[in-house]
Amino acid sequence: MRKAAVVTAGTAGIGLETALGLADAGFAVTVIGRDAERGAKAVERINATAPAHPARFLSADLASLEQVRALAHEIAADQAASGEPLAVLVNNVGAMFAERQTRGGVEASFVVNHLSPYLLTELLLPTLTAGAPSRIVNVTSGAITVAKRVFDAAEPPGGYYGFHWYGRAKLANLAYTLDLAARLDGTGVSVFAADPGGAATDMTNGTMTDPKIVSPGLRLLWPLVRRTFERSTSGPASAAARPSIVAATDGALTGRTGILIGARAQPVSPHRAAADPRVVQAVRRLSERHAPLAPA
Repeated sequence: MRKAAVVTAGTAGIGLETALGLADAGFAVTVIGRDAERGAKAVERINATAPAHPARFLSADLASLEQVRALAHEIAADQAASGEPLAVLVNNVGAMFAERQTRGGVEASFVVNHLSPYLLTELLLPTLTAGAPSRIVNVTSGAITVAKRVFDAAEPPGGYYGFHWYGRAKLANLAYTLDLAARLDGTGVSVFAADPGGAATDMTNGTMTDPKIVSPGLRLLWPLVRRTFERSTSGPASAAARPSIVAATDGALTGRTGILIGARAQPVSPHRAAADPRVVQAVRRLSERHAPLAPA
């Protein structure tokens, strides 16, 4: 029986390279994205590799929780109708914003980088459990080291700095990932995080060049930090996709869960803040408040 894999933000960059890797591993891959034209090109590129199963594209704006709900319903219905198990979900979506934005009244970075993958994962858990053994892979970032670790609200107080807000949302998602792994232990659904390290992407070549995305204290050092960062983000997206592919497919991880696969595609220790019970509980409350599983 063929097994299905879903990759969000899978039409370009690291997401597309992840989709290519999963197709090569024998999965029937569905890539998710906003742009139908880019989606068609991604599917064409994947299918040009002569995979065992043809790829497909589903359109959804993952910055909209309403569209995330609709997407989850469509995927679940498709899997039920086809009878094939959903074996892998890779939450690759991520975005950083130079200026403060909101989605549905909530700060956009928190929506895209945490609430969106959180909601999609939770809504697909029955499908993933039915397809067990299965795996969930949430893509994280080293930016969590500069994150504010206060989660009393979706957006922390103070001025808006996109890099720090991005890191905070990724920290929330990593805390959720480790919490979910513990929650699902023994169900046959394994949960992993994957750190892609650096790669030349639209985000690193665009938003990351704006010094306004960091706090004033760091802004003074940003030219030096940028040069250092650029040296680590000059690699190809295919290399940055490797941790996600390993997390989704490596047989050595069978039966294991709650592991972070680092930029060198090997298990590494997650940031301590992500396992802090206070952070975990606060993130859980925020997630349930702003992305309830049943729409209001």
